[in-house]
Amino acid sequence: MLSEFVPTLPVLAAYTIASVVLGLTPGPDMTLFLSKTVAQSRSAGLAAFGGAMTGLVIHTVLIAAGLSVLLATSETAFTVLKVVGAAYLAYLAVDAVRHGSALSLDRRGRRERLDSVYLKGLLVNLLNPKIIVFFVTFLPQFVSPTDPDATKKLLFLGLFFAVVNIPVCVALIVFADRIAGLLRRSPRITRAVDWAFATVLGAFAVRLALAEAR
Repeated sequence: MLSEFVPTLPVLAAYTIASVVLGLTPGPDMTLFLSKTVAQSRSAGLAAFGGAMTGLVIHTVLIAAGLSVLLATSETAFTVLKVVGAAYLAYLAVDAVRHGSALSLDRRGRRERLDSVYLKGLLVNLLNPKIIVFFVTFLPQFVSPTDPDATKKLLFLGLFFAVVNIPVCVALIVFADRIAGLLRRSPRITRAVDWAFATVLGAFAVRLALAEAR
């Protein structure tokens, strides 16, 4: 029964290494949960991370069901999703400047509800068609197309990707929270961090807007 879901040990080992490396690669979701950690709290960072992971789980289910392939190969669907996703990242970039850590750390700014932060993390990944294309091209490399249990293995690998990266990303959030404590002593540096996060999110928005379906 377990063999229907879990690939062979060599394949799983190679996939684990690839997943950790990819998990450490900066992206819009990592930028968001680190910025929320610095701007608000460790809890906010974890909430954003939880939302981002939920988005990955949803993408995994869609891939296993074959729906993501339709999205990845449909130029119209890809274009609509990337425009909405890019616009949302641009909004987050502006929000990072308007309500960033320099305003939050001294308690004059707002403290966003954790459910709202979670939703932002969810939308960052759900509205990113590049994640769909990435999963559609990455996961099948570790599953044989002739495997009768290919769908189950794809589902397992997608969920395993999220699980493997939990300790990695949580460690980054804890580290960012420690950094935030030091930043409280310098509002000028803190404001520079706000602009840095906004610039990175803006760059991801432009990159996503210019992306093409493959």
